[in-house]
Amino acid sequence: MQGQVERVQLKSDLILPWVVVGVMLAMLAAYIVVCHVIGDQLQRPLPENQRVLIRSIFYAVAIATFPMTNLIRHIQLRLNQTMPGDNPAKSRYLVTIIVSMSLIEIVGVFGFVMFILGDDFNTLYIFTGLSALGLFLYRPKPDEYFEIIEAMAAQKHE
Repeated sequence: MQGQVERVQLKSDLILPWVVVGVMLAMLAAYIVVCHVIGDQLQRPLPENQRVLIRSIFYAVAIATFPMTNLIRHIQLRLNQTMPGDNPAKSRYLVTIIVSMSLIEIVGVFGFVMFILGDDFNTLYIFTGLSALGLFLYRPKPDEYFEIIEAMAAQKHE
């Protein structure tokens, strides 16, 4: 019985991190909708050679963003478990999720920017898809949250 109560508590603690993920997904969808609805008015085409350079830089940054986000998330999770302080695990984990989601959302913004600079929908979809993949990879995970709670409880008992 107590295990079920704890499991329900864990899920309710993760509602706000999931709201953050939902907002980020809604922003990705908004980029696509805006581009389809008023895309012609938004576009300010650059010459092809400049767009290729910017697109290549954005792809390189997007590729580097995934392992960088993974590393930053790993460091944050370990800090959440080991740092002293009165901050509850819930707020510590929320900050980790917000940072992860924000870093990955940038990849979706690259697609929107490239569309404004004159690229077609294909580039928008690629960057948006990569960003959605990142949101899935770095979503809130009950196991991570539970590890933070356990580590903080162990620190209090030392």
